[in-house]
Amino acid sequence: MGLTLSSKADKKSEHGAQPTDNGCKFGHLICEYMKLVFATHNPGKLKEVREILAPKYDVIGLHDLNDHEDIIEDAPTLEENAIIKAQTVWQRHGLPCFSDDTGLEIDALNGAPGVNSARYAGPAKDPQDNMDKVLQELEGINDRGGQFRTAVALHWNGEYKIFEGIVRGSIATKRRGANGFGYDPIFIPEGFPTSFAQMDAAAKNAISHRGRAIKALVDFLISQD
Repeated sequence: MGLTLSSKADKKSEHGAQPTDNGCKFGHLICEYMKLVFATHNPGKLKEVREILAPKYDVIGLHDLNDHEDIIEDAPTLEENAIIKAQTVWQRHGLPCFSDDTGLEIDALNGAPGVNSARYAGPAKDPQDNMDKVLQELEGINDRGGQFRTAVALHWNGEYKIFEGIVRGSIATKRRGANGFGYDPIFIPEGFPTSFAQMDAAAKNAISHRGRAIKALVDFLISQD
């Protein structure tokens, strides 16, 4: 799924840097050496996206840019938060990039934790506390359906292209597995007997919300070649 949103706030960075195409066919991306800038400080997300895009793309994160300053994500939707991150990197560094925001949307909790998934149990963003809170809120509830949803924002010629990925599943009654990150130990994807945290990276990425959104992003880039 792709959606285009325009922005007039990112013609150049706050330091006056201008975009460069480095002779690349994907002109608005930093990809002379097939590098893509992923606007994240989250090592789990960065590792997963690198695995999804390897070997064609070399993905660098914000730490690789020596950028350790938090990006405030205070928008009411995943799409808007993804745009905030991409736009912030543009303003700080003058580098076009892509970013994502992901939420776990649980049916019985009216879509919560949703856009607040990372800080559901508090500002510390502790995944163990977040899982504890979800499990406590679902205690005794039979309807444990829900979905992971990812919105990826790509800065492209002064606009933001949005790509969405969704995977349906259910919430386990306890943690299962040690792989992955975030809510992976309690999310069982539809059609599978195991949680995301019990899958290896290749199996998870083949069906995951983030994998689907990134695939849509790559399909778009290929279409522009």
